[in-house]
Amino acid sequence: MKSLTFGAYIKEVRMSKNIPQRKVAHHLDIDTSTLSKIELGQRQLNLNMIKKLSEILELDYKKLQVKFITENITTEYHGQPYLKQALNRVIKKIKK
Repeated sequence: MKSLTFGAYIKEVRMSKNIPQRKVAHHLDIDTSTLSKIELGQRQLNLNMIKKLSEILELDYKKLQVKFITENITTEYHGQPYLKQALNRVIKKIKK
């Protein structure tokens, strides 16, 4: 089973909880058309919105942030031959 994109995941959670798009958009301080584009994968969510999104959708902030960052790295750098080496270097840098 293919995993959902981040936007599709957000839409699925929102709809499963019967939260209108306008309510989520208002909480994020964006318009509904922007949220729609995010849910459709046509626009990127701002990392700073993850906390507010976790609140309105009642999701674990840490898990949501990890999901967001993972998808962004995977989407942007998938197929790069040295991705794993680069990620290991990042991990070493942030441990310092």
